[in-house]
Amino acid sequence: MSELKSQLRSDLTTSMKARDKLRTATIRMLLAAIQTEEVSGKEAHDLTDEQVLKVLAKESKKRGESAEIYTENGRGELAANERAEAQIIDEYLPTPLTDAELADVADTAIAQVAEELGERPSVRQMGQVMKIASALAAGKADGTRISKAVKDRL
Repeated sequence: MSELKSQLRSDLTTSMKARDKLRTATIRMLLAAIQTEEVSGKEAHDLTDEQVLKVLAKESKKRGESAEIYTENGRGELAANERAEAQIIDEYLPTPLTDAELADVADTAIAQVAEELGERPSVRQMGQVMKIASALAAGKADGTRISKAVKDRL
């Protein structure tokens, strides 16, 4: 079992003892999402911490999108609940990269691709740069932000 998953299970027990309904429901939802991911595919498997982080990031993103939709439709109480859940999920995610740190990641990825190619990459080699940049920023920035940083640098 991954370290993060066992941390979630122990936090679930703690939140249940503290009678924190929001935290308990959120952690249960996270564990259910992790279990769903584990049994998806042809064969059941345990997720690594990196895979668990991807599931958590996906769930956090869902909550943020739901909160925006609720806000647009005048459902403030539901939006507040979604934001509270996203905040709990974000406690388990690594600290997101700042724009300056993301620019450094993009520069590093461009330098690595330039070294492989023997010349500075152009927009045509963006896929190679994105592959390296995504690996460097794993779990700390979403693909949209990474893509924008790489495009700005190329």
